[in-house]
Amino acid sequence: MEKSTFTPAYAVLRQMLVAVRRAAGLSQRDLATRLKRERSFVARIEQGERRVDVIELMWICQACGADVRSVLKPILRAARKTPGVTARPIRPGKLKSLLR
Repeated sequence: MEKSTFTPAYAVLRQMLVAVRRAAGLSQRDLATRLKRERSFVARIEQGERRVDVIELMWICQACGADVRSVLKPILRAARKTPGVTARPIRPGKLKSLLR
């Protein structure tokens, strides 16, 4: 399996993060200030030099006033198109037992 940062889905993630920030009218510095981080933190994520985890994705979306679900939709569509990646749905009963 290749590293996720080199997949089309991760490229879409980066594009979405830039689009969300710009739609909010924020510079990288503005977003970094809202996140209480340095500007290079935002720049490295947007350039693909730093991975972003799901919690950080939520924080970035919140700081930009964006709904994380709407950001994830195009990423999930791109991930489904990635060759060699298959995901089996988890049965609802199994999911409940995993969450206990």
